[in-house]
Amino acid sequence: MGRRVPSPNLISRVRALRVTRGMSQQELAQRVELTRQAVGAIESGQYIPNTAVALRLAHVLRCRVEDLFILADTDIGTTVDLATPAPAEARRLAVVNVRGRWVGYPLTAGREVQEGFVSANSLRDEKADGGRARLLGSPEDVERSALLLGCDPSLGILSAHLAHRPKEGQLLWLSMASQPALDAVARGEAHLAGSHLRDQPSGEYNVPQARRALGATGGLVVAFARWEQGFVLAPGNPRKIRTVVDLARPDVRLINREPGSGSRTFLDELLTRADLPPRVVTGYDRTVASHLAVARAVADGVADVGIGLEAVARAYGLEFIPLATVHFDLIIPRDQLDHPTVALVLELLQSRALRADLRALAGYDVDALGTVVAEVPAAVA
Repeated sequence: MGRRVPSPNLISRVRALRVTRGMSQQELAQRVELTRQAVGAIESGQYIPNTAVALRLAHVLRCRVEDLFILADTDIGTTVDLATPAPAEARRLAVVNVRGRWVGYPLTAGREVQEGFVSANSLRDEKADGGRARLLGSPEDVERSALLLGCDPSLGILSAHLAHRPKEGQLLWLSMASQPALDAVARGEAHLAGSHLRDQPSGEYNVPQARRALGATGGLVVAFARWEQGFVLAPGNPRKIRTVVDLARPDVRLINREPGSGSRTFLDELLTRADLPPRVVTGYDRTVASHLAVARAVADGVADVGIGLEAVARAYGLEFIPLATVHFDLIIPRDQLDHPTVALVLELLQSRALRADLRALAGYDVDALGTVVAEVPAAVA
């Protein structure tokens, strides 16, 4: 079949390509005349197939032989000059080469969560009725773009990694709470969605919600990240907030997330368990629409506490008390798996560079990045 090669410099893309084709490991094994264990070894990088097997794999997966394996990302192998001082724990850099010198900008002090305008690829025609628009780019570029809706700020990192390969695909990420993102996918208004909703009866994350969103098409739930979620607090926690019971104190002001968000759902679960009605929490009805906005409200002194991510709290220099480990997954309709940019996203989830970039965020666990959590069948009519 080939040879055993635990090579750290070679990454197998066979599993990612198989998933994009909607094939099981057993089906691929049968079609290329191998055992399922052999295919598993190839997918894990333990074996490199010989030429004949590689040709059969490429034929079945509808790709080139050279697409089956890629070289691992490597270090730039030189010294980086920091543009600004950085604390020892700051690992994430934005590095550029300026006139032959590598310059690194530490992603700290709010820089890693900076916000800006989203680039438009069309302009609405104000003189015409309805939704007529004038494209600012070529129709081909717009057609191969994929829209990802989700609230995890690290989706910007995924989008940036894909931006390095603009000729292969373009990913547009728009921040949106979990349930509205799933609803948009169900309506056929987005290619994929990110979600961190927990089903209270089963305790399962995202899969029950995905079954409803993907009822018409079926599809996949693919792991993205597990992150720590909890109380985002002012430095030093001056209000001495420790548990959800403290939210009922008259001197504590909450900043909440909008209905349909995973954070709002999580807070409501905490209040229910503590037998606290929302009306006793000052600020329960005051909402913002992102994890960053929660941290910003606390940092600006507008609120004393909010539910958010550890990584965002640390980026704003805030205190954080963990309450739960949350599963954030990508929900993808089956008919979108062959979209070139969606397929490229699935491929990038296998990238060591993306994994390293995400892992450096505080409270992020990406060990399951890119694994299929569930295959959701279409609902029977």
